[in-house]
Amino acid sequence: MEPRGIHHLGVAVDDLDEALSTYERLFGARLEHRETVPEQGVEAASLRIGADRVELLASLGDETPVGKFLASRGPGMHHVAYEVEDVGAALDELAANGAELIDERPRRGIFGLEVAFVHPHADHGVLTEIVSVG
Repeated sequence: MEPRGIHHLGVAVDDLDEALSTYERLFGARLEHRETVPEQGVEAASLRIGADRVELLASLGDETPVGKFLASRGPGMHHVAYEVEDVGAALDELAANGAELIDERPRRGIFGLEVAFVHPHADHGVLTEIVSVG
């Protein structure tokens, strides 16, 4: 798999509005997009910080993946997202190289992007998201 680069860093937060305010005040972040993604159980806000992007994730419930993450670990770094040309092809290559996949097929993410997740066991404890912007 050859990523184009890091698409964003995902950060789990307890209060999305408070976190937005903090990132704007401390780092000059600009809100790029905000969206509720019921399929993933999150409300997400994409922030631009210079040329880069941070995605803030607030849980829609305790039993969602981000809700469980917050309950066990608290707010903080949640995942790293790598941009690829084709999520399906990247998943095939990752699986062929022994990576444990959470998603065997791409699904819809924020912005309507095609995304898939790789289990933290595959990447030394880091949840990995694969993203294609087309």
